[in-house]
Amino acid sequence: MTSTRFIPVSDQNLILTGYTGPRQPAIGRQVAALLQRPFVNIDMQIEERHGLTIDEIRARFGESRLKTLEAEVVQEALLHRSAVIRVSGQTLLHSSHFDRFQSTGPVICLVASLDSVLQNLHLALGARYHNPNERALALGHLQREWAVRQCAGIYEIDTTYRSETEIADRVIALWQQLVL
Repeated sequence: MTSTRFIPVSDQNLILTGYTGPRQPAIGRQVAALLQRPFVNIDMQIEERHGLTIDEIRARFGESRLKTLEAEVVQEALLHRSAVIRVSGQTLLHSSHFDRFQSTGPVICLVASLDSVLQNLHLALGARYHNPNERALALGHLQREWAVRQCAGIYEIDTTYRSETEIADRVIALWQQLVL
């Protein structure tokens, strides 16, 4: 595990990852607002910078180009201090991103029970959820996101059946416990 001791507590980032459903960015924004810190969403920055969704970038230009764009945004995000940074598990697992982010502050992975995630997927996908191919893609995405849970030094919070406010409060309490 990479040490964050050389970064003053006030400058440490809070890195959020994991997959609980479509409300994940809202939780990150709420945590940032409560801590009065800037919020950086890696996926959103990639999409805003290029005017395409991540899936569209992957389809048009390929995985290699997406990883290059991702690396550029990650490099910029790593310059932030005292921020709440939302980064996907897939991005963290690519290259040395996990170690580099972990050196700026603790990485907290939000998880939920499979039942809860499936319920959220059903709501988010609507009628597409009943298409086995769409559901398989969504579950594959979930599997790739949760692979980050195997990394040493990651902290998990179970978000199953909790409100956004409860989750934000738990994230802040854990983060404060880890950095103080």
